[in-house]
Amino acid sequence: MDNPIVSISSNAYLYEAVLMMFKTKSRYLLVKNKEEYVGFLNRNRLLSEQAQSPLVFIQSVKQAENTEELRKKWKQVPDIINQLLGRGVHGEIASQVITTIADTITGKVIEKVIKEIGKPPAKFAFIVTGSEGRKEQTLSTDQDNGIIYEDKANEHREMVREYFLDFAKKVSDDLNMIGFEYCKGGFMASNPKWTHSLSHWKRNYTQWIEESVPENAMKFSTFFDFRFIYGDENIVSELKTFIKEKLFSPNQIFFAHIAKNALQYEPPLTFFKRIKTQTIGKSEVFDIKTAMSPIVDLVRVYALKNHLEMENTGERMKKLTEIGIFTQQQYNEMHQSYYYLMALRLKNQANQINIDKKNPDNYIEISKLTKIEQVTLIEIFKTIANFQLGIKVKFTGSF
Repeated sequence: MDNPIVSISSNAYLYEAVLMMFKTKSRYLLVKNKEEYVGFLNRNRLLSEQAQSPLVFIQSVKQAENTEELRKKWKQVPDIINQLLGRGVHGEIASQVITTIADTITGKVIEKVIKEIGKPPAKFAFIVTGSEGRKEQTLSTDQDNGIIYEDKANEHREMVREYFLDFAKKVSDDLNMIGFEYCKGGFMASNPKWTHSLSHWKRNYTQWIEESVPENAMKFSTFFDFRFIYGDENIVSELKTFIKEKLFSPNQIFFAHIAKNALQYEPPLTFFKRIKTQTIGKSEVFDIKTAMSPIVDLVRVYALKNHLEMENTGERMKKLTEIGIFTQQQYNEMHQSYYYLMALRLKNQANQINIDKKNPDNYIEISKLTKIEQVTLIEIFKTIANFQLGIKVKFTGSF
């Protein structure tokens, strides 16, 4: 028997079952209908029956033997996402597939670097933030990561720090070579700011929460979406527990500032409720990442306020509905809006790579959208504007 036993709802998609098996390293999943176990899934059988599924690709990534092979694997991902979206797979699942592949590649790179430079002198956790932290990675992605290592006695402190900074640089360089570009803002482990001891990270979060200023809310809000990737998960659990305790009696200004952060990007609508565009080259475009940001940001505000432990926007929405923060109608509108935008974003990026032969970005050309897509987007942007109004009243006390 596997230990621990992992179960999945009978209502889940087959894709989710495969992803859960890879995530938990489980060979079997019990299938649960309400409170009753109704059967089980076997990994080998599932994969053999799904031999044409792009998810089998994840297994081949695990078997890659060097950085060059991993680079080739990452180049195949746009085709896989095109296939998934072409088959009608939900945007939520498609972005999780990308994230699972990225997680697997990162794990392989970390193992390679440890083999090259030797075993770490202290326990550590490699974390990811931003879209990868939320399991919402796209095909236009850069590195958002950090390292938390255990506190050591004074005489070992410098040696430990030196190891992890060297380690972080090598991991970051390899990831960049594979196709995960360096973060332009420097929010990655190779920046000494984001490779630190657990006590230093605790001080960071204490400062961001207790001495909150608007600039910090804008710069560091995605650090509240961080997720464990590799190493000692207990270090991440301890930090998350620490943050949760800090948020139980926070300075109310903190929530006002992160709420204002969720309001900084308005949906791209003109006064006459048409899609607001900008001209890039000869094309009229809008930035879909910026259009999606208000949903990510406002759901994060509610998640932190209600002490939720998940990082994924969709999972946060679901839990907030279960505990009565959102109505079922609000959940449906927001969930459908967010993942419609996600699917459109991924499809656009895959086409930019495969058809236009250019680096993917987040700009959608209006001329390439159908009339129905344009009308749908206008309705989605109206929905986002309504949710922003709600958060404005609740957290900032004004219209």
